[in-house]
Amino acid sequence: MRLHATTVLSLSALAILALAGCSDGSAAASGPMSSPTVPVHPDGESAPALASLSSTALAKLLLDESDLGGGYTRTPQRPAAHDDVAVVGCPAMEKLGGDTATGTSLAFPRKAKASFTYAGGSNSELAEELYSDTAAKLSKGIGEIFDAMVSCPTYQVVSGNTVVTVGTQVTPAPDLGNEQWSQLLTYSTGGQRSVVKQTAIRIGNVLVLVSGAPGLVDANLEKALDKAQAAL
Repeated sequence: MRLHATTVLSLSALAILALAGCSDGSAAASGPMSSPTVPVHPDGESAPALASLSSTALAKLLLDESDLGGGYTRTPQRPAAHDDVAVVGCPAMEKLGGDTATGTSLAFPRKAKASFTYAGGSNSELAEELYSDTAAKLSKGIGEIFDAMVSCPTYQVVSGNTVVTVGTQVTPAPDLGNEQWSQLLTYSTGGQRSVVKQTAIRIGNVLVLVSGAPGLVDANLEKALDKAQAAL
């Protein structure tokens, strides 16, 4: 299955970048840890759907250095890559097909992203992505990809002459927001190994996705949620 680098492999944009030398794009994996929650009024009727936030509004909700504290430096966003990427050894991903496989149904138009490095260690990357759409669309879009990837404990990502072996391990997600996903990803190639934690939380019509060194994700996830939730 041939995938463009800005498709289902673009959610975390961390480890495969470093290991495969691509311009932008990585793998995301997880498994749903809870079922969708629909807000309900006291009278028992479903609450009206919230309006989606614009990309500009989402950008204002991203973490910045003042939120993270000392030692964090924001890294500039790299331009999207145009290299083809092949996923090998994960039939569930190959079965996605159509718009899902090409990424068009998951490229939510309302989105914002920030990436940071931390001076406290070699495994020091942290990225936050925010998406906004209806709760149903966010849940379905991200859930389809996460379900497919978590069904494959190992698979390979081929970029040019580089083959990266990806291992996935579901981890407990914190009981926050309306839906939660969390996973550890291990990337290996050419004797190099990198571990990335990725946790996604949906709060209403906003999806918060935090990826990076496991300790940094755990330390900053609630900060990201608190800042995003302030707009809801």
